[in-house]
Amino acid sequence: MADAPPFPRSAPPSYAPTPEPGVARPPSGRKRASLLKRCSIWLPATAVVACVGVALGFYGVSATDLALFSLYIAVGLALPGLLWVRALYRGAPTLTEGLALGLILGYALEVLTYIPARALGMPLLVMAWPIGTYVLFLAVPRLRGHWKGAPGAGRTPLWWSWCTALTMIYLIVWSAVNVFRTQALTWPAMGTSFIDMPFHLALVGELKHHMPPMVPTVAGEPLVYHWFVYAHLAAASWVTGVEPLVLLFRLAILPMLAALIVVLGMVGRRITRSYGGALAGLVSIIFITAPSLYLGETTGVFTWKTVQSWSSPTQTFGALFFAPIVLLLIDLLGQKPQPRGRWVLLGILLAAVMGAKATYLPLLVVGLVAVALVETVKWFSLPRRPLAALGLTAACLLFAQCVLFGGARQGIVLDPLSIMRLTLRGMTGLAAGAEPPSAVTIGAALLCVLCGVITWCGIVGLAGRPNLLARPVVVLVLSMSAAGLAAALVLGHPHQSEGYFLQASYPYLAMLAVYGLMLIVRKARVRLTAMACAAGVGVVAVYAIRTLCGVRLPLAPGADYTILFLPYLVLLGVVLLAVVVLRAARQSGLRTCALVICMVTAAGTPAAWFARVMPGTFRSPVTTAQNPTGATANPPGGVAAVQVRNGTVPLQAIPKGAFTAGRWLRAHSGVDDLIATNVHCRMGYENPCDSRAFWATALSERRVLVEGWAYTVTNMDSWRPGEVVETRPFWDGERLQANEAVFQAPSAEAIRRLRDDYGVRWLFVDEHRLSPDANLAAFADLRLRDGDYAVYRLPTADQPPGALSDDAKPTPPAPSSGARQSG
Repeated sequence: MADAPPFPRSAPPSYAPTPEPGVARPPSGRKRASLLKRCSIWLPATAVVACVGVALGFYGVSATDLALFSLYIAVGLALPGLLWVRALYRGAPTLTEGLALGLILGYALEVLTYIPARALGMPLLVMAWPIGTYVLFLAVPRLRGHWKGAPGAGRTPLWWSWCTALTMIYLIVWSAVNVFRTQALTWPAMGTSFIDMPFHLALVGELKHHMPPMVPTVAGEPLVYHWFVYAHLAAASWVTGVEPLVLLFRLAILPMLAALIVVLGMVGRRITRSYGGALAGLVSIIFITAPSLYLGETTGVFTWKTVQSWSSPTQTFGALFFAPIVLLLIDLLGQKPQPRGRWVLLGILLAAVMGAKATYLPLLVVGLVAVALVETVKWFSLPRRPLAALGLTAACLLFAQCVLFGGARQGIVLDPLSIMRLTLRGMTGLAAGAEPPSAVTIGAALLCVLCGVITWCGIVGLAGRPNLLARPVVVLVLSMSAAGLAAALVLGHPHQSEGYFLQASYPYLAMLAVYGLMLIVRKARVRLTAMACAAGVGVVAVYAIRTLCGVRLPLAPGADYTILFLPYLVLLGVVLLAVVVLRAARQSGLRTCALVICMVTAAGTPAAWFARVMPGTFRSPVTTAQNPTGATANPPGGVAAVQVRNGTVPLQAIPKGAFTAGRWLRAHSGVDDLIATNVHCRMGYENPCDSRAFWATALSERRVLVEGWAYTVTNMDSWRPGEVVETRPFWDGERLQANEAVFQAPSAEAIRRLRDDYGVRWLFVDEHRLSPDANLAAFADLRLRDGDYAVYRLPTADQPPGALSDDAKPTPPAPSSGARQSG
């Protein structure tokens, strides 16, 4: 090697014109290209932000609300969370991955901080954790370096950033079409919202003003539910001033979905060990649907839910925390040494998922037990890491069941194949109380398993690599999935909530299926064109089977139940025929297996989506006449009746003035004031009474003596299979009688009893439900009347009945009933 010269060589003379003093040099081509490259890196995120702004602005979210909420998410959750992720997680995640993990950790720390802050009566103390984080990471020299990130942090490929951004844009458009368009922010259209939205809104109001929380629709009833997501919404409302209604109906779920997509992509890359595999897994997660071979819409267990959900924020919040738990376990259960800070992160996230959606914990316990057993057999010694993770998970599960949920079972009972019987009733049109034959029920359970095999048959590709089947993540996911399937088939619940056990592992099964498919395709050296042809055959076969078999749901009266199995038997015949044809074409056994797996996989989710856009294969004709109240013309009295009632209430059934009265009451009453109302049944479903009435509590953010009791622990734990939980009578007849006496036969004694014995302060009245001769104004002070609703204040013990103080004159209604109205 030549020695370096003893002195620097002089540069060749430059003949470029020298710029005049004060005039900048024109940027070089390299600098210009570098600037364009840096700008292109931010284009995917810019596209997502622009799409969010357009969608939310179009559907009624003000620029102020969007800016305040975005600022809180960025500065109050994501950035301080990012600092802690860099300090505890270590490694070298990209900026996007770090922000996603930081946001999820920020949600967890926010909720865990808000609980004591709200209990102390200082909800804004929730900001202590981000402020304390900033102070700590500025003051401690060893932590200051985390502001810049790890030196070895990699960069995300630009095409992957665009794929992630396009996935998020799809979810934004999906949210706008399916949620924003149908869930209005103004009354009366708001009254037609999805049946559980007022329930969620009522719980947000409860967590905003009380800790520990109670069921706001039945005073004194303990809240035995996954309520951490409502604590987040309450904290966000306190800090930003944004209405809980706007947060729940428009804003809160979007950043959760963004973080979830990024972390699922990280999990996919860990499992499949490639960006392409992670993308395929991510697409299959977002678009997952059951492989139905019937005409019309299926019900029950044959309608799989996607990971994204606005109607069940608890499910989305739980999935959000569980994704980084799986990511951490993939790292911690491996052979390489891991930073201790990751165990701290695991503990925090387990505590968060405990109150966000505890459904995940028993499945995780089963999965970790299986991992511990496999590792013990593999290494002939007790594995410390799986056992440590198992101990943390079991501790959180015990705390959740014994403390957070008070040992309540929330309607969960041991009722084998309950979900299959309910599914069959919807598929066959069975009358209430009728039971399908046992053989048909067992066959339907086998069809449920077969649907899973069709969708995730790519996992078979792992069988050729036994060492991969023993990977901790593979054992964990397969064990969780088996436990979820067992729980769904053995347990029963009035709302089929046992299906959430089945749903919990969907995203990770999809990743394993993609990984197995990749392995077998590579090993068999199947070209992309051959894969596409095999997939096309699968999609066309499913469409032909649907059309030729013509099994339409629900079945016609008197139809033979065995016809439900015909399409799947035909599909099995098509698969066998494909095997024979491929072998006859002298394809190797491995190549035949790979092509058949491609075909069967395409017969799942891709074929189901293809059928949705083809004529005559998805929607069923209307089979029941509807009356103006939204109930069926001849409603049966069983489970089928409640499934019909789960639709939205027609606009003409929404009473006027409820929003104005509720918001006025919120502005003029104390947070501890108790309300009585004469609305106990869902609008349009009074006979029999569907007790899912929550609007009084949701709009006023106040506790009610008794409004709707369907979701209370007392009602759910009293339910038995065969009953309709929504139409069960209220268990405290004396309380309900005292409540109704004020509205049906008002008197000074009835008012006194409600006030002195139960502590009621206000009346929230639907005047259409009053008895014709009721003169409530003679015994209570009318404070507001608007449309069908009125608000009364009960007189104090020393105040003459009907006497109005100077400040108790009736208040005219506000001119608007929008989401920003407060009085």
